[in-house]
Amino acid sequence: MAELDVFSDLTAESLQIDDLVSGLDERQWKLPTPAPGWSIADQVAHLSFIFRLAGMAAAEPETFKAMAAAAKADFDGAVNAALAQYRAEPDVMLARWKDERAAAVEALSSVPAGQTVPWLVNPLPPAILACAGIMEVFAHGQDIADALGVEIERTDRIGHLVGFAVLTRDFGYEARGMTPPETQFRFEITAPSGAVWEFGPADSPQRVTGPAVDFCLLVTRRRHRDDLAVTASGEEADQWLDIAQAYRGPAGPGRRPGQFDKPVAADGRAG
Repeated sequence: MAELDVFSDLTAESLQIDDLVSGLDERQWKLPTPAPGWSIADQVAHLSFIFRLAGMAAAEPETFKAMAAAAKADFDGAVNAALAQYRAEPDVMLARWKDERAAAVEALSSVPAGQTVPWLVNPLPPAILACAGIMEVFAHGQDIADALGVEIERTDRIGHLVGFAVLTRDFGYEARGMTPPETQFRFEITAPSGAVWEFGPADSPQRVTGPAVDFCLLVTRRRHRDDLAVTASGEEADQWLDIAQAYRGPAGPGRRPGQFDKPVAADGRAG
């Protein structure tokens, strides 16, 4: 997908969070989500903080580097501590989320062509960091939707997440101390529009196929593979379906088979 589109698509995907939480009362903001220990408010606080980091990395790189260095010994602990600063009354939290998002998208899209921005492990092109932002919005938005018992309409904008997950194929191995296979995988992923997104050598014996919505739910660990229409051909590809994740760090508990009453179909609607 075009690099220029990723920033506008990040904004459009982020607006779905607004649609989910606007109008919720204080009790609903405290509802638990499928992420253990996380309420809807926690999900929005996390997104606000992550987008704050992305905006800082693009607009204030030296400040970001100093912050990241200070948190390196216990980054998860630093994140959890920072989240306390983002919890407030619902109206305040929603306004801050909108502000942090707008600032991050503006800062990332303003980075001169060919330059990278510092990030938690390696510097990244701003477009790739925007793809990671779409991954965050998809994952945490799904948690919020599950808590509320509603559906999210998915579009071909999730193609940025599909490409990002292919690029970060090895994160699941690294999180578990495993050596990634040398074999390149073939991915054939069907978009909500019906288009087929293809990655990797066409003759690879290790193949992953399926609908894009299900694929994104798999790599964000928001559904168990048994509840998805993603399939693998080849032993290594099949193992990858068990460990796939499009983010660094601990995998987390994921989701149980059959945890959700309504499986998500290929078009993103509940079946």
